[in-house]
Amino acid sequence: MNLEHIDHLPFIVGSYAAASIVVAGLIAWVTLDWRAQRRALADLEMRGVARRSAEPRGQLPLEEAKGGA
Repeated sequence: MNLEHIDHLPFIVGSYAAASIVVAGLIAWVTLDWRAQRRALADLEMRGVARRSAEPRGQLPLEEAKGGA
C-alpha cells in the first residue's frame, strides 16, 4: 500500500462501518417485527379468529364435497 491508499482508509473503514450498522439495524428491526406479528397472530388464534387461508372447520375440501375424482 502506498500513501495514496492510506489517505482514503478512514473513508473506506467508515463507509463499511456505517453500512454494517444500517444492515444490523434492519435485521434487528425485521426480527423484532416478526416476533411481534407472531405474538399478535397467536393472540388472534387463541381468541378464535381464523386465517382466511385456513380451511373452515368441519367442512370437506372442495374435491370431496363434489363427490370425489
